[in-house]
Amino acid sequence: MSPARTPRYTVPGLGVDEGRQVIDLLTLRLHALNDLALTLKHIHWNVVGPHFVAVHEMLDPQTAAVREMADAAAERISALGGEPQGTPGVLVKERTWDDYSVGRADAIAHLGALDLVYTGIIEDHRTAVEKAGEIDPVTEDLLIEHLRGLEQFQWFVRAHLESSSGTLSNAGADTEEAAAAAASPQRATAKRTPAKKTALPAPAKKTTAAAKKTAKKTASKRTTR
Repeated sequence: MSPARTPRYTVPGLGVDEGRQVIDLLTLRLHALNDLALTLKHIHWNVVGPHFVAVHEMLDPQTAAVREMADAAAERISALGGEPQGTPGVLVKERTWDDYSVGRADAIAHLGALDLVYTGIIEDHRTAVEKAGEIDPVTEDLLIEHLRGLEQFQWFVRAHLESSSGTLSNAGADTEEAAAAAASPQRATAKRTPAKKTALPAPAKKTTAAAKKTAKKTASKRTTR
């Protein structure tokens, strides 16, 4: 355990050891929220296609709200006597997940992958709520409030993926790439379609001596990098 997370004091009603346990819970939640805010911005910058405007503009309010969640988690860590860790290096070192894996892509493909991101963070938040509830109801309440927002945001995302029969287009996908491909048929087709064969060039016509001389001069000016 990092010495920076071992509090010298904590809030009234909790022991120092209990405060330390809550700080540990909140620290990973802080990392997850900071990572989510960055992921939402990455998607915001990299969506393309006919749904660009709708998705591009939907993600900014989500980013702002997630940043507020991260701020609330960090301030709770401080109130408990801990030291919130908000640097990129600590996030990468201590997180238990990999970077978001989809680059520039169709907006619906991104939403298919983002749905999995939200599922992961919501599941982990729920686990943290259960553990916090055994120690600190104030932190439990804070995380429950986060869940209300996160689950609403996932609903917004899933509304773009749901059919009229209530089926999600990315159902059953267990990776971001698979979810993106399932959500956007064009993305899946583009990956499956082999490159078209190009026609062979027509046989070169015989050239006159003057033409050969000109071609030789032109070729001598070309460079290879």
